[in-house]
Amino acid sequence: MKIVDLRSDTVTLPTGAMREAIYKAEVGDDVFGEDPTVKKLEEMSAKKMGKDSALFVASGTMGNLVSILTHCGRGDEVILGDQCHSFLYEAGGIAALGGIHPFPLQNQPDGTMKLDQIRSAIRQDNVHFPRTKLICLENTHNRCFGSPLHPEYMADVYKIAEENNLAVHLDGARIFNAATALGVDVKKFTRYVDSVAFCLSKGLSAPVGSVICGKTDFIKEARRIRKMVGGGMRQAGIIAAAGIVALEQMTDRLADDHRNAKRLAEGISQIKGLSIDLSRVQTNIVYFGIENGRIKTELLIKEMSQKGVLFLSTGPDKFRMVTHCGIEAGDIKKTLTILRQVMKKAIAG
Repeated sequence: MKIVDLRSDTVTLPTGAMREAIYKAEVGDDVFGEDPTVKKLEEMSAKKMGKDSALFVASGTMGNLVSILTHCGRGDEVILGDQCHSFLYEAGGIAALGGIHPFPLQNQPDGTMKLDQIRSAIRQDNVHFPRTKLICLENTHNRCFGSPLHPEYMADVYKIAEENNLAVHLDGARIFNAATALGVDVKKFTRYVDSVAFCLSKGLSAPVGSVICGKTDFIKEARRIRKMVGGGMRQAGIIAAAGIVALEQMTDRLADDHRNAKRLAEGISQIKGLSIDLSRVQTNIVYFGIENGRIKTELLIKEMSQKGVLFLSTGPDKFRMVTHCGIEAGDIKKTLTILRQVMKKAIAG
């Protein structure tokens, strides 16, 4: 039985071209700056993001951590959303390892924070307060329906930052999904940030790795911080090679994932006992819920898993499915057929 794994786009597997590139990768000691494949990946990444320089890191979490530690010192404060990945899912690293104080603002359903709330959150120069140093954005926004932030909104945030001598960091783990959804080049987003970290895994299907991009001096300091947190990976060209293939071959196909997510969402909307807001499905992430407790959350996950469909619960009666490379139209059809059967049984039950 084929498993349809919709838990996350982190479950993607490297393509044949990636495996071949890994096998043939020319490597050297990256901590000494001698790995040619890592250098090539970093140069490609900086160019794509419209930034001066780039740094290869092990993960998206490390990318955000290193970036925020580079922007902020102990006791400084970062303004971010209360649903953002850095606040919810990165083990409190910025506080635990950097002594950096998070100031969470409410994320709106589209992933934005209200501009007036951002302005109000910026601290005055007062000995009682931490110093505000950074604003963090996330694009696409995972917890907010996978929504893409529009460049116009990012421009507004960046203007606030400039007026208050603050920096802006973008958790761009799925930034190519945002670009695909809005039909723009990624530089439309990154021109309004001082640093960006994006994932080579997830929708781009590389087995591991993320890249931080920013100004040359920023990346020089980030390289020091990467070493501090154990991110010097020596002959890292082995994995960087897959990242190069990801940038060369995998960004254009993200539209397929978005179409499959739309098909999935439309099918869910027609299943009795389930609820979904179709207007919120813009990329590869689908959130839906159970109406009136028709079936217990854990039971739905269990029964679907037993029938070969995996996905996650995000809370009582709430679920997330993520489409990605390896999920085809037939897998969407299978998922909807099984989901319809399980819900029919639960309602009749």
